[in-house]
Amino acid sequence: MTYNCLELDERGPVLRVTLNRPQVLNALNLELVDELGRLFTGLYVREDIRVVVMRGAGRAFCAGLDLTEHAAQTSTLSVSEGLASTRRYRDIVIAMRRCPQPIIGLLNGPACGGGFALALATDVRIATSTLRMNAAFIRIGFSACDMGLSYFLPRMVGSSAAAEYMLTGRFIDAQRAYELGLVSRVVALERLEEEASALVEDMLRTTPLGLCLTKEALGHAIDGQSLEAVIAMEDRNQTLCAHGEDFRESMAAFIEKRQPYYATAR
Repeated sequence: MTYNCLELDERGPVLRVTLNRPQVLNALNLELVDELGRLFTGLYVREDIRVVVMRGAGRAFCAGLDLTEHAAQTSTLSVSEGLASTRRYRDIVIAMRRCPQPIIGLLNGPACGGGFALALATDVRIATSTLRMNAAFIRIGFSACDMGLSYFLPRMVGSSAAAEYMLTGRFIDAQRAYELGLVSRVVALERLEEEASALVEDMLRTTPLGLCLTKEALGHAIDGQSLEAVIAMEDRNQTLCAHGEDFRESMAAFIEKRQPYYATAR
């Protein structure tokens, strides 16, 4: 596929995705929205891609909705057409959570509105000190509940902190994001890629099946009906992994202190 607003760098089992509209702080126009949706939906069947690293070009991760384009394109839409347009945005985060590959988000500068939602839809987030996140929707006349933000944020930081930031549109800086557990660590800009590479290396030591089942189970466990329901899913996953063809290689590599070589990693 051809992408105009995304820059893709595919190196073996790792796909690096860069939002590439730096002149507008990688704001979300419909072209970028559609490209993100196609990309992450397509990853459902890409068994050769095991890890995704996502970042923004220039000095921002994503500043949110491209207001100039949005106003021009939605001024004449009916309610049903507006709802269909809204669903194009929300479908991105659903696709990000459904794709089997863990997504590492590298967050630098603004991650606002839709950019905030994209950031929270990643699995592991590393930030620089310039990170600024907020539910910008509410500051421009919308509800703060959009693109899954009202799902992700309370589950990550609790209802009170989530309400504070969603009802006001206040910014969360890098230090506060770290304190709340929204990011794993805060590093200097020049170390961002180094930290991502270390995470990727560790993830690639796991079996392909174990890695994707772990992402899947973590996602379902958030909404698990009970401890027993979550443990039943864990038991199922462990049985699948133990009978997979890569299991013995993983055990042998661990004992022998070497890199594993997985037959199912294409």
